[in-house]
Parts: sequence; structure tokens; C-alpha cells
Amino acid sequence: MKNKICAFTGHRPQSLPFGFNEADERCITLKGKLREEITKLIEKEGVSHFITGMALGVDMYAAEIVLDLKTTYPGITLESAIPCETQAVNWTVQQRERYFDIASKCDKETLIQNHYTADCMQKRNRYMVDQADYIIAVWDGRPSGTGNTVKYAKKQGKPIIAINPKTLLVENL
Repeated sequence: MKNKICAFTGHRPQSLPFGFNEADERCITLKGKLREEITKLIEKEGVSHFITGMALGVDMYAAEIVLDLKTTYPGITLESAIPCETQAVNWTVQQRERYFDIASKCDKETLIQNHYTADCMQKRNRYMVDQADYIIAVWDGRPSGTGNTVKYAKKQGKPIIAINPKTLLVENL
């Protein structure tokens, strides 16, 4: 039986209602909802492999949750889908340290391409959707990179669990 796979897509901190403030109650609640949905997929759907795009914000939250859940579910694995080698080059030192810490704990790394191009993030997103059986999207419904990924996933017929970062409502798309 093939491993069931879940990929994550979601907004960067600047597009989230609480911005970069992870101590904000809304961020803590959002991470709780993410954890709940990831746990449901493991327990009810047999998902054992997760893919993160390693971007700031939701991708990193989801990756850290999966890494934490490995203590409870030792069979689960995490893959980083990296759009290009320079993804984190312009980030702050703290953001890069978090990125490399997560990357070092991933079970698999997929580098989409070596050098940055205008479409490398989109290629990464399509790779993740194409691999996945399920998508967890933290998306507010507005046009965005996350919105494009959700649209592509719908076109591919993938089940999407959407968490609205403003209302914190969870729905299946």
C-alpha cells in the first residue's frame, strides 16, 4: 500500500492577520487547528508523509508541527520541497536559522531547481500538489500564490482542507 501524502500551502506572515507575531492568540489558535487537521489525517486517513514548501509562515508552522508529532507517530515523515537553493538568502538570521533547523530534521529534501526564476515557487507548489493525496491550505480566499495552489489542487481533484486564518473556520473544498 502506497504512503498517503499531505502537502501544505498557506500565506506568508505579512498576509496573516497577526503578521510575524507568533505569540498572538490568533496565531496560537491557528497552529492548534493545523495540528488538529494533521492529526486527523494521520489517524483517520492513514497519511504518513507530509510535504512543506519551507516558506516563512504557514509552511514552517506546519513543518514544526509534523516534526513535533513524530514523537507520538514515529512512522510519519517530512519532506521539504525547496523551490531554489537561494530560497532563504534574503531572510533575517533568525529566519534562516529556523529554516535550516527544520531542513536538517526533514526525512527527504526535494530541490526543484538550482537557481531562482520567476516561476520557481509555482513549480514547487505544483510539485507538492502532484505528489499529494490531501492538501491543507491556510487561505483567506483572496487571490494569491496560495489561492493559485488551491485552484491547481482543485483542478487536479485533490481533497483540500482549508483553514481560514481570519475566521479560523475549517472547511473541505
